[in-house]
Amino acid sequence: MTTITPQVKKILGYYEGASKDTEANLARILMHGRLGGTGKLVILPVDQGFEHGPARSFAKNPPAYDPHYHYQLAIDAGLSAYAAPLGFLEAGVETFAGKIPTILKINSANSLAPKDCPPDQAVTASVGAAVRLGCAAVGFTIYPGSPHAYKMMEEIQHIAEEAKAKGLAVVIWSYPRGGNLSKDGETAVDVCAYAAHMAALLGAHIIKVKPPTGHIEQAEAKKVYEEQKIQIATLADRVKHIKQSCFAGKRIVVFSGGNTKSEAELLDEVRALRDGGGNGSIIGRNTFQRPREEALKLLDSIVRIYKGEI
Repeated sequence: MTTITPQVKKILGYYEGASKDTEANLARILMHGRLGGTGKLVILPVDQGFEHGPARSFAKNPPAYDPHYHYQLAIDAGLSAYAAPLGFLEAGVETFAGKIPTILKINSANSLAPKDCPPDQAVTASVGAAVRLGCAAVGFTIYPGSPHAYKMMEEIQHIAEEAKAKGLAVVIWSYPRGGNLSKDGETAVDVCAYAAHMAALLGAHIIKVKPPTGHIEQAEAKKVYEEQKIQIATLADRVKHIKQSCFAGKRIVVFSGGNTKSEAELLDEVRALRDGGGNGSIIGRNTFQRPREEALKLLDSIVRIYKGEI
């Protein structure tokens, strides 16, 4: 790893409780790839096969059925890290050892679960596996709003404690879902800010949320947003508020790519994330479902946006 930049040193300084080993693994991610040293990140997550099934995830671009394809895509695009479930990482760990920091996604859901089942995920891997695979971090999803949210928070508490003891960083996907939340409420700015703050309170080093909309879900929150004149008119405004909600900007927050978008829509969204002070993007389907050369071109544009070049 090259010499840590002042920007990365500043970010690492916010994590006062981190061990030197955890700090080193967080630095591995922050210093890797074309955005290394800038404090910005682009991460490739490939857990969609678990979530949606193989055909829905990979049939648009059949080479993506091969786990090696995703390792290579992330490496060739110069990304910060690659995140995937246990089997996908195991399938390429020797071939790609040391070529890109990896994040073991430690819990997963699947679309075959009963529709009336409250949102939840099963723990499908372990901290021990992350250590064995040489990962820099573990990743875990929580669903604030779900009847199972408290259980998921207790699970990540135990997993995060073990991960930090082993010197790993912790990434929390915080996706509001279920319970009394409306569909619009899942991405409402007040709910996303709340979910991001919960992830910070749970000890996440990197927080992943969806780009927030201008909708406000909670009546009591709406009063505060109006009384305090919190700016939420644009996506950049809302991202700034999400960052503020994560310890006044002292936690790394990256945003998901979400459902398939046109290239222009995605790049406009990334510009707003950058302008709002977001730390980066964690984009899966919008890249690996495109042909490889098209995906590399798109990822190049995303990296250049975060570098302030376009």
